[in-house]
Amino acid sequence: MMNDANEISHHTQLYGFIGEFAGQNSISATLNKLFKAKNKNAMMIPMNIREDDVFFTLSNMKKSHVNGALISSEYVKNTLEVLDERSDVVEFSGLCDIIIRDDKKLIGDVLSSRAIVKFLKDKGAEKIALLGVDARAKAFVFFAKEFDVSYYFDEIEQLMHFCQESGIEDADINRIAEGMDIDLSSYDAVIDFSDFESLSMISKLSAINLDMKHKKEFSALKVRANELEAYYVGFDNMLDVISQATFEFLEDKKHLEHDKSDMKF
Repeated sequence: MMNDANEISHHTQLYGFIGEFAGQNSISATLNKLFKAKNKNAMMIPMNIREDDVFFTLSNMKKSHVNGALISSEYVKNTLEVLDERSDVVEFSGLCDIIIRDDKKLIGDVLSSRAIVKFLKDKGAEKIALLGVDARAKAFVFFAKEFDVSYYFDEIEQLMHFCQESGIEDADINRIAEGMDIDLSSYDAVIDFSDFESLSMISKLSAINLDMKHKKEFSALKVRANELEAYYVGFDNMLDVISQATFEFLEDKKHLEHDKSDMKF
């Protein structure tokens, strides 16, 4: 999707949003509105890419006019082998959801966790319940040093290994499993990075319940939040936050040097 004026020049910084159903996602349109509001000569284009074509697409970015890409959640691990450089958080977590091109090098980083941390800080959250032990959980932990985080999973050994591997000292480790009665109302936020098919064991949720699932993805947290009439936050509720984080990331990387006043058609 183009920005409102469909303005592209030879100086326009082009970015992609790569996902299986990228065209059905509003992140490109939301970011393009921000580019326009900030008078930046840049545009994000949704790119519907099948999993088999992700490596080929990203490899070709090195010699294309596309300067980088946001990566949808289903492909955040498919990006690793094509990267020429990885940020510390990519090395730490094993996922990459934003790539920028520097000449013919692809440099990978993590954006979604930055956006989540900023969102939670802006909401005044301090005490967090984190469900899950995957790469997304590790990426969040990397940026979440200022929060008081408690860790939940059904397999205690895996949870202990996760905390040790993540360098977390004196971790507050808790088991969560079917048949239990888990009250999370004392936390400011619950973040679900687990693969639980049901969260029926949770009897009370917190003020903010977030999992970054796309609207067409199944979300056990959303189901439970609806049942308990609690506030749920998915990817689509975070579009403005993610767009702002993307803008700031690209600006920090000196990728938005041209504004609209420089445009020459």
